[in-house]
Amino acid sequence: MRYLFIISFIFLAYSCKPSEEKGKDMSKESDATTVSQHQKDKNDISAISTKDFREFKVLDSKYINTNELWDAINADLNDFSEQQYQALKPLILEQDIPTLQNHMVSGKLSYENLTKFYLYRIQKFDRDNPLSLNSVISINPNVIAEARQKDMELLNKKLKHPIFGMPILLKDNINTAHMPTTAGAVALQNNTTKDAFIVRQLKAKGALILGKANLSEWAYFFCGDCPSGYSAIGGQTLNPYGRRVIDTGGSSSGSGVATAANFCVAAIGSETAGSILSPASQNSVVGLKPTVGLLSRSGIVPISSTLDTAGPITKNVTDNSIVLDALFGEDKADPKAIYNLWESPFYYRSLKDVSLKGKRFGAFKKLMEDELYAQAVEVLKQEGAEVIEVEALDVKLPEFIRLLNLDMKKDLAAYLADYGNSKLGYASIEDIMAFNQTDSLNVMPYGQKLFHGISEDASTDNEFEALKTVLKTNGQRFFDEPMTTHNLDGILSVNNYHAGFAAVAEYPALTVPMGYTEDGVPKGLTFISSRLREKQLLEWAYVYEQASKMRKAPESYN
Repeated sequence: MRYLFIISFIFLAYSCKPSEEKGKDMSKESDATTVSQHQKDKNDISAISTKDFREFKVLDSKYINTNELWDAINADLNDFSEQQYQALKPLILEQDIPTLQNHMVSGKLSYENLTKFYLYRIQKFDRDNPLSLNSVISINPNVIAEARQKDMELLNKKLKHPIFGMPILLKDNINTAHMPTTAGAVALQNNTTKDAFIVRQLKAKGALILGKANLSEWAYFFCGDCPSGYSAIGGQTLNPYGRRVIDTGGSSSGSGVATAANFCVAAIGSETAGSILSPASQNSVVGLKPTVGLLSRSGIVPISSTLDTAGPITKNVTDNSIVLDALFGEDKADPKAIYNLWESPFYYRSLKDVSLKGKRFGAFKKLMEDELYAQAVEVLKQEGAEVIEVEALDVKLPEFIRLLNLDMKKDLAAYLADYGNSKLGYASIEDIMAFNQTDSLNVMPYGQKLFHGISEDASTDNEFEALKTVLKTNGQRFFDEPMTTHNLDGILSVNNYHAGFAAVAEYPALTVPMGYTEDGVPKGLTFISSRLREKQLLEWAYVYEQASKMRKAPESYN
């Protein structure tokens, strides 16, 4: 029973630990401690128990050969010099997509050089050097040739969408051609597949798939005692704001880190309960977890068909709206797919024309003791919003882990059958567990505790449906009651503190940088609202972002 309690306590929010600092004792200062003082409810994501990993068992990947990683691209990258890189930095570093596209039209920049710039930065910073971040798992061997093609298309005025020609990294649980989809696991290192639905959406609008980003292995629903950002394939992802000191967040760790370090225009993550919000807030970038069903989940290595969703991670709100606009679309193979009545452009249209006047937000009273949160609330008030302090409801999320267990047991088997490489020979989670035992020291140095829990769990169909109903009802009640009582447009949170409730409610949530603690740890202001209100979340976050301008690029990677 003690084991089950600890696992439930740690993994309620699936892949997300609150801000945790590595390498020094932050017991009196970290925001994880601050939260634990105020929110003791084990069903609140902010109260998740964390382990202080002062020394990682594994830092660098044992499965990525850096030379081999670049072999397919080096010939096309050899003509790109340090001098060119330095000359392009002012045009590219920290710039939003509309600015980059203006540079293309004016002739200051080409898609080829934009792509080479990011590849050069990844090669320069990401692995095998004192600033290594281990955020990228693989590189698209065709991306430079594809970028040249985009330059030719631009000459013929074939710009289809603002995301056209923009190099995007995918979390390595998202299927794409030309690179295997590993979920960070050695068992899937040869999982070559077709493009996932959302990848086809990106490509149809002209986006470039730059490569794959590291992640917490199996989206952090695997080991149980491992640090965020670790995978056997990718090694240990590190936070550019504090390597080996500040937690990366998870499970979309590489997506958050690579975006923060300017290794791509944007990255795509996935979330079950906090796996976009956590790394986005921990790495001072913008992360959106959409309403479940707005974006297709087909061809994405799953945890939970009930809760899973993909979502964009970007340096700013403008880019987030553009990427979301490129991703959405009805996938009839996804049983939760939402039929969209709106057409692109939708999410980024008129973003700059919005106002917060008359908008009403709920701020949790106990979070007002967080100085950064209180400052963010004041910014919103100055922009015309009304902010009402509310008490968080005492709502439980019973058997949350059991939902994930039961979903993953069937959903992973379905992925292997329908979207995985059939030559791998796996049909179930037990097959993968057996593979892991063949070289456990290298394949699973932190063990596979959670996989054992998945394998051992079972329920009747009626029990499972009842469990899901209770969780969804409670999650929606947590937000709906204060929103109805106080006539609120949205709820204000911090980082991934209430991601568990948003997950089971299937509501959208968006986090945007709101500053840094005295120790330099990034934190995010998180907006949460009801179903399909992504456009409103983006508008509110845009106003806050422009008024506060809190994001700072990590100093060592400028």
